[in-house]
Amino acid sequence: MKNSFAFWLSILWCLFSVSSCKVDPLRMCERNFQHQPISKLSRIAFGSCSDQNLDQSILYQVVNKQPDLFVYLGDNIYGDTYDMHVLEVEYGKLSCKKEFQNLITHTNVIATWDDHDYGHNDSGNDYGPKAESKQIFLKFWGEENNAARQSHTGVYTSYFYGDTSNLVQIILLDLRTFRSPLKEDNNGYYVPDYDSAVTMLGSEQWNWLKNELQKPAKIRIIGSSSRFDTEYDGDECWANFPYELEKMFQTIRDAHANGVMFISGDVHFGELCKRTEPNLYPLYDCTASPLARHANDSWPNGYQLAASPLGYNFGMIEIDWTQSDPEIKFKIYNLAGKETVSHSLHLSELHF
Repeated sequence: MKNSFAFWLSILWCLFSVSSCKVDPLRMCERNFQHQPISKLSRIAFGSCSDQNLDQSILYQVVNKQPDLFVYLGDNIYGDTYDMHVLEVEYGKLSCKKEFQNLITHTNVIATWDDHDYGHNDSGNDYGPKAESKQIFLKFWGEENNAARQSHTGVYTSYFYGDTSNLVQIILLDLRTFRSPLKEDNNGYYVPDYDSAVTMLGSEQWNWLKNELQKPAKIRIIGSSSRFDTEYDGDECWANFPYELEKMFQTIRDAHANGVMFISGDVHFGELCKRTEPNLYPLYDCTASPLARHANDSWPNGYQLAASPLGYNFGMIEIDWTQSDPEIKFKIYNLAGKETVSHSLHLSELHF
């Protein structure tokens, strides 16, 4: 890591002379991301809501659990700006945190975004500098040369780990670039929008997802920055777009895609939910939030199986490939590294 004093000195200079500042905040602290081959993906950690101005000691607990992979699910910084230089500065703060540096030194890391690192609170396709924000996002996460991600609008992408006998597909959605404006009631709460023209993913991303779900894989983990298995609750979630929610169910059915599960963030609490729709196996959604931000108690949700107590947390999916019918465990850990939620199932339970 480069000298942190020099970093803050450069930031102060920028504040006094924004128009003439030539410092690149994303280069103040090097980010040497791991790209180690993973022959058998067995431990996938994940989290969201990571304030770059707060202590992130929980990342040490992530490393202590020795995951093969860590997935950032959005709100990875709190930028909330239309000024791209300000956005770079906020990313730069995260890159210089020793907790973050320790994580990327020991663990493979991938990411998608949510509203606060995309641009602005609850923003969607109405956020103006989305293309510029994307380039900063890709540059920060070391993926500016990722041809697949650069080839289309938005940051959605997928990764494959393992061989044919234990192949895991990680699908990271983009719920911001294409998302229609949210519908509000008179009290300012978000409500379900039954207009068939509104969208969560946009036609381009839907077509891509359909193709992805037809590719061979034993297990498919879909990273969604907003909760998938939840009832309408007035906040951001898939339930605000009922037709898009049903479209996801039907897309999985049409592809006959086995082994699908969801991980999500955003709401500043951790929970595990389970939802079963007609002609579809149960869909699990494990929410992990926050890594470093104010924490909430979980909200009422009829699909909830378990919730983590109030506080910082991260999630984990463990896969035991030694069993003929692989066992899958969903876990949530707190700031002390203590397991607060645990649920097991077998892969055959996620089959048509």
